[in-house]
Amino acid sequence: MKNIRLYAFSDEAGASMQKQLSAMKRNGISGPELRGTEFGNVSDLTPERAKEIKNMLDGEGLSVFSLGSPLGKIGINDPFEPEIEKLKRTLDTAEILGAQNIRIFSFYIPKNSPPEEFRAKVLDRLGEMARTADTLHSGIRLCHENEKGIYGENDARCLDILENAPEIYGIFDPANFVQSGVDTLKAWELLKGRIRYLHIKDALSDGRVVPAGKGVGHLPEIVNEFIGLGGRAMTVEPHLTVFSGLSGLEREGERSQVGEVYTYPDSDAAFDAACAAIKELIK
Repeated sequence: MKNIRLYAFSDEAGASMQKQLSAMKRNGISGPELRGTEFGNVSDLTPERAKEIKNMLDGEGLSVFSLGSPLGKIGINDPFEPEIEKLKRTLDTAEILGAQNIRIFSFYIPKNSPPEEFRAKVLDRLGEMARTADTLHSGIRLCHENEKGIYGENDARCLDILENAPEIYGIFDPANFVQSGVDTLKAWELLKGRIRYLHIKDALSDGRVVPAGKGVGHLPEIVNEFIGLGGRAMTVEPHLTVFSGLSGLEREGERSQVGEVYTYPDSDAAFDAACAAIKELIK
């Protein structure tokens, strides 16, 4: 794993920063893709809270690579000005935390409506977001994540965004593509030259999330080629099933699976399993 830096959505291990710090330290994670905290979502933090979190991370030798913001996760016809104001706050928070990237989305499309009808509006809004970021904090990159239900749900429309909003970089999430019915290897071949970093999440063909390499997302091939192309940063996003009653159904030290789904007794166990899976895959 030489020169590979693993980050994580550490809020999946717990809401409090102390719990997140503990989870990252025991798994050798370089820092969070900060999303949720006991102080609220990363896009709603005050400067004072952001500085407090920065001091906590510095004290543990951890750094924030990206902010897992919800920006762009609104309807394409929803009012846009509040989203720009949220972007400005998030940019300020990224500056305080030393984050290089902010994760964004490309707006939910109305159900049963052709996404192409909203293409111009999506690109206009993403362009305004990119110009705002460049004006206020030119060193911070906006990175688009593929997600089910948004304009950039599939590989073709992700490429459309990255070609026509060149100030925006790409995040590749294999599980999200699986859940959208997209062949991840074909998507990777189309997008790999424009991907800033990976979200490490795998899924079965029915959409259920499993550890990296255990699903149909072709994580081994994609991760290995990403590294071969010079990629070094990845964010672990567990999204694994937690069944709190599981501990009463198994012997001490054992980990059960219910059907094909990997299931864990608590969020710590799920987080550790997700981290272990990508480490094993890279090794």
